[in-house]
Amino acid sequence: MKRLNDDLTVSPQMPIEALDHIAQAGFKTIICNRPDNEDPGQPPFSAVKSRAEELGLTAVFQPVMSGNVQDGDADAFAKALNESPKPVFAYCRTGTRCAILWSLANAGKMPVEDIVKTAADAGYDMSGLAPRIAARS
Repeated sequence: MKRLNDDLTVSPQMPIEALDHIAQAGFKTIICNRPDNEDPGQPPFSAVKSRAEELGLTAVFQPVMSGNVQDGDADAFAKALNESPKPVFAYCRTGTRCAILWSLANAGKMPVEDIVKTAADAGYDMSGLAPRIAARS
C-alpha cells in the first residue's frame, strides 16, 4: 500500500482476504481499476464487491486498460474520488495505473511539480507524464 495523500492510498492487486485489513485500517471506499480477467487467478470484481460491502465498504469498479489511460478515465476517477466516502483504497495490477489516474485527475488542482513529487514519494515515477498533466491544467 502506498499513500498518496490523506484521501487516497493505492496498491497492487490484493487477495480478497486483505479487504478485512483494509476495512480495519479505516478505509471507506475501494476502487478497482483492473478489468476482470486481466490476469489468470485475479479475483473478479463481483467477488471483491461482495466482500467489501459485507465489511461496510463502498466498492467502485472503474476498469482501465493497462498502458491506455485516457483523459476520460482520469475524469471518472476524479468523480469517484470526489463522490466516495474517504479514505479511498484504489488498486490495479501494480498500483501504477491508479497513480496515473490520480496524477491526471489532479491536473489544474495542484502544481505539476507537486503531483510528480507526491507520486515519487509514494514510489511512482510520473515525470514522463508531466507534459500531459500540464496540458490538462
